[in-house]
Amino acid sequence: MLVKITKSLLNSLTETAKTLPRKRKNYNFHRENSDTLQRMLNAMEPDTYVQPHKHENPDKREVFLILKGKAVVISFNNYGDIDDWILLNGQTNFAAEIPEKIWHTIITLERGTVVYELKDGPYEPIDDKNFAPWAPSENDPECDNYNQELLKQIGLA
Repeated sequence: MLVKITKSLLNSLTETAKTLPRKRKNYNFHRENSDTLQRMLNAMEPDTYVQPHKHENPDKREVFLILKGKAVVISFNNYGDIDDWILLNGQTNFAAEIPEKIWHTIITLERGTVVYELKDGPYEPIDDKNFAPWAPSENDPECDNYNQELLKQIGLA
């Protein structure tokens, strides 16, 4: 049976994301955490925060493809300085692939943004992400300021 990504599905995820404390909602296409390719939709609102992280031990690649809205993917060096970035807008820039062991984050710039995310599996919550020690943790009151400072540094704020 085909896996279908429809406007209705994207809208439904977006509406749910708006109501959740983290302001984002995943919709998984992989059937099990043990799947060697994790595939999901990720609906994210602008006031969500994705703590910079990398996938290491085990090493994993991650890909973001923009389906709706706008988001910026940022990579960092080991000290938290911005190495590179791309604005995913669905017009000129469509995706970013993050190699293994690279610090990165994604910041949503428009309401109703949805990305298709792919990541090497399997998914083990205990070691899926190595969080950056130089960035605020997810519930830190400085999360919004941190995102705004990153956007300012790349000229998007």
